[in-house]
Amino acid sequence: MDLRVLTWNVAAVRAYPPPARGVLGAGGDPGAELAAALDGWAWDVALLQEVPPWWPERICAALHCEARWATARRVPLLRMRRAFPGRAAGAVVGGGGAILARSDRIIGEHSLLLGRRPERRLVHGVALACGVWVSNLHASGGPAAADDLRAAVRASTQWARAARLPLILGGDLGAAAEVERLHPAADAEGLRTAAAAAAQHILCGPGIDIRVGTAGPAARPTPFGVGAPPESGPLAVTLVI
Repeated sequence: MDLRVLTWNVAAVRAYPPPARGVLGAGGDPGAELAAALDGWAWDVALLQEVPPWWPERICAALHCEARWATARRVPLLRMRRAFPGRAAGAVVGGGGAILARSDRIIGEHSLLLGRRPERRLVHGVALACGVWVSNLHASGGPAAADDLRAAVRASTQWARAARLPLILGGDLGAAAEVERLHPAADAEGLRTAAAAAAQHILCGPGIDIRVGTAGPAARPTPFGVGAPPESGPLAVTLVI
């Protein structure tokens, strides 16, 4: 069966000046507008990084999909932080992540804290009823990026093997040069790159094929953040499991 996998660091766009109207702009409801954008894109599984922790449940309800989310950074005084507007909310919340399943059930879940400095980081994964394990990672942007990637590969491989499922690992894995340093560890586990654009990558393991010609931007132009560079948009690929 085909599985369309999308990955996107939502905060990559929040760093740019917001448009006069629309998602992440002043006066809008960024969570609702993100749900509307996702509803218009083709995907079965979405891996989102740096998502405020009160968004996934609302997105899940709006799209009638299943979701699991993990907050990498401790978020004290959550109700107070929810009062911040869209871009500011992302700045104060930091490294949360969410996995959305649009046409399947989530039947298992694991997460692992990778480090606390320079910021808290984790890898988060779920088992889907269709027979695949999907992990989501937002690696460090600093010297710890390569270590995060190696640890995420090890943990995700262990989870997938324990569940007897093939593995998909995606997310904001850092700069291309850092991802290249992952390859010895990834190659040892049989992982290969299915899609890559800037920091966004989707890797897949044995038992999963890549549908030729399906990797690329999930939406062009992205409705998020006029003035943001094209590589900040969502990346997607169709995999065969």
